[in-house]
Amino acid sequence: MADWIPKTKLGKLVASGEIKTMDQALETKLPILEPEIIDILLPDLEKEVLQIRVVRRTTDSGRKNKFFATVVVGNRNGFVGVGTGKAINTKPAIERAIRNAKMNIIKVRMGCGSWECMCGGHHSIPYVTEGKWGSVKVRLIPAPKGTGLVIGDVGKKVLELAGIKDVWSRTWGDTRTTYNFAFAVWDALRNLRKTRIPDEVIIKAEARPIAETVKEGGEE
Repeated sequence: MADWIPKTKLGKLVASGEIKTMDQALETKLPILEPEIIDILLPDLEKEVLQIRVVRRTTDSGRKNKFFATVVVGNRNGFVGVGTGKAINTKPAIERAIRNAKMNIIKVRMGCGSWECMCGGHHSIPYVTEGKWGSVKVRLIPAPKGTGLVIGDVGKKVLELAGIKDVWSRTWGDTRTTYNFAFAVWDALRNLRKTRIPDEVIIKAEARPIAETVKEGGEE
C-alpha cells in the first residue's frame, strides 16, 4: 500500500491512521470508493468466485465476447461483500469483481434468534430478514446450532464468508441466476442493520442460556 495515494476523504483518514478499524470506517457514513481501504482495514479477507459466464454481443464489426464474473468476499467474522466485473479476459473480470465486492462490504448483525436454541450466541441471525434482487427474493430465518446453512450453494457461500453457521431460508424466483441470488442474500443481510434497534435491546431479545431460563421459571 506504499504506492497508494488516497483520493477520497475516507481514504485519507485511513491512510493517515485516524481510522484503524472497519467499524470506525462504517460509522463515518462515508462511501467506500477505494478498495485499498478494505485491504488495510480487513487484511484477512477471503475471496470466492461464484460464477464466470460469457456475455456475447453482436456489433457491426461482428460478435464480441466478454467475461462476466460474480465474486463474494468476507472475513468469516461479520463482514461480507458481493460484486461483479466484466472484461475481455477472465482474470481482469475477476479482479474487477473483487474490487467491486470490496466496495460493497457490509457489517452483518449476528445473533441467535432461534427459540429452539436459546444459547445467546452469534452463530445465526437475530431475527427474520428478507432481501430482493432482480427476480429473486430470499428470506433468512434464525436456526438452532447444528442446523447448518439450509440454502442453495450460492447463498451458502455468501453466508459462510459472512461468518453465519446456521440458518433456514426460503426463496422465490429464478435462483439459478447466480448474480441475482448472491445479491438477494447480501441484501437480506444488509437489511438486518436497517432495523434501528439498540444493541442492548437485541441482547435482551436474544434467547438466554437454558439453565438461566429454568432457574427463573422454577418453583418458588
